[in-house]
Amino acid sequence: MKAVNKLVLLVLAGALASVVASAATPERVYLESCRKAPGVPVPLRVVTPLVGPEFIGATVQLQFVVDAQGRPAGISIVSSPDRELGLQVVEAVKQWRFQPAEFEGKPVATKVALPVNIIEQAVPGPRYVASR
Repeated sequence: MKAVNKLVLLVLAGALASVVASAATPERVYLESCRKAPGVPVPLRVVTPLVGPEFIGATVQLQFVVDAQGRPAGISIVSSPDRELGLQVVEAVKQWRFQPAEFEGKPVATKVALPVNIIEQAVPGPRYVASR
């Protein structure tokens, strides 16, 4: 039985300040802060969901499989406070690409749980962050 892995990111005030200071995109900050542990798929490319400010503070829980080629498959919404918000997050995650988990040196499909918290950013642009 495969374990469910969480892709996680905890955004602190310092991380947001570094985005402003370095002009790094929120996506780049997210990619650089992802946990890189054996057996965990690592995001290589992320796409931010396009959502309105009314969803700031909302969380969408997703579950899916990252296949051996690094593509998300079988995405399902575990919970979302709004149907349209959940669908927007799913559409964004469908475009993500991962470095797949490995077992004995070979890429393997891995089930992933991904909570996505919609946050207000200190810089203009789309809003998102995955959290613990």
